Amino acid sequence: MSKQAYKFRLYPTRKQRDRLQQTLDACRILYNAALTERRDAYQFHVRQHPNYYDEATRRERSRELEITYYSQAHQLTEIKVIREEYHEIHAQVLQDVLRRVQKAFDAFFRRCKAGEKPGYPRFRGQGRYNSFTYPQVGFSLTHDHRICLSKIGSIKVLLHRAIKGTIKTCTVKREGDVWYVIFTCDVESEPLPENDKVVGIDLGLLHFATFSTGETIENPRYLRKAEKQLERLQQALSRQKRGSHRRRKVGKLLGKAHRKVANQRRDFLHKQSRKLVNAYGVLIFEELQPANMSKRPKTKQDENGCYLPNGAAAKSGLNKSLADAGWGMFQQFCVYKAANASRAMLFVNPKYTSQICSGCGTIVKKELSERWHSCECGCSLDRDHNAALNILRLGRSRQGNLRSPAL
Repeated sequence: MSKQAYKFRLYPTRKQRDRLQQTLDACRILYNAALTERRDAYQFHVRQHPNYYDEATRRERSRELEITYYSQAHQLTEIKVIREEYHEIHAQVLQDVLRRVQKAFDAFFRRCKAGEKPGYPRFRGQGRYNSFTYPQVGFSLTHDHRICLSKIGSIKVLLHRAIKGTIKTCTVKREGDVWYVIFTCDVESEPLPENDKVVGIDLGLLHFATFSTGETIENPRYLRKAEKQLERLQQALSRQKRGSHRRRKVGKLLGKAHRKVANQRRDFLHKQSRKLVNAYGVLIFEELQPANMSKRPKTKQDENGCYLPNGAAAKSGLNKSLADAGWGMFQQFCVYKAANASRAMLFVNPKYTSQICSGCGTIVKKELSERWHSCECGCSLDRDHNAALNILRLGRSRQGNLRSPAL
């Protein structure tokens, strides 16, 4: 069994749209109130106990703190007495809001313990809280392509594909002016016929992907193609007065343009990952860290403290291209599709895959701008193709430890 999400477009009436927005606003207010209660208690204990970041101390003091999901969920009955509008929202939707707060603090303490940048949970401003969830009940699909949401009503939904498995949760999400419903389902895996083909895949920017077979997938560059339109809309937005109707109108157009780019990229990555999983039995990738690769360069200073050129402008353009390619998302899609199809995936160390000669194993150093690999042994081929062959070689050397990725 694996979990799979199905996302469908909703077509609410004007009254239903207002009702959805009221539910969203009430959930956002509850989220901020729960966060405020936890923040005040947390700050009090940090001031009283400097060692609060220590796990043992935090565990001991948390018993006195008693600000947990359950303690806050018990207050919902009292909240409904004071705020009557919460009677119009399904109880499990409100409980899920408090679970989100709990998850935010659990992740915060995990980062503190790991020594990472903590990133304290933030309050959600208007327009920054975009979904609410029915975790178990309160929703149902009808035969006339409608979804019944408790306390809201029956809304038309575009079911553009069949839903497989058992529906577990239902999330209603707003993206700009558009509403969607997302079903999370438990789905039985559907193994594909056995396939012994193995391929090494090098992800790049000139070509989106180069295979060890020599084939390539061209980079669509959706963000780059939409840059002029996005620039015009961003300039128009900056000219409008803050809080004005025209600024909101232009903001919606800008959000729509960004959503189109994101949807194009996601559609491209889904289709290409599906083709790969169907064609090959074993996929071998580099273990990339796109977030680390797109970090801004460190500043450089001379003896007098003056800043020196550090290539920040060029790195900014490279970072934009890295984000536009979506390597991380592509690998995620391949992982879950391969797991569902009983295919195998392997990630290898990316060190020197572009520098080592695939013919003789000699290191031939090249700058990033050099796109052709030439070695004294006579091996001469495209740089990315050479890297894909090295990835394939590394993967084959580890096939004894090959395993299917876990979802």
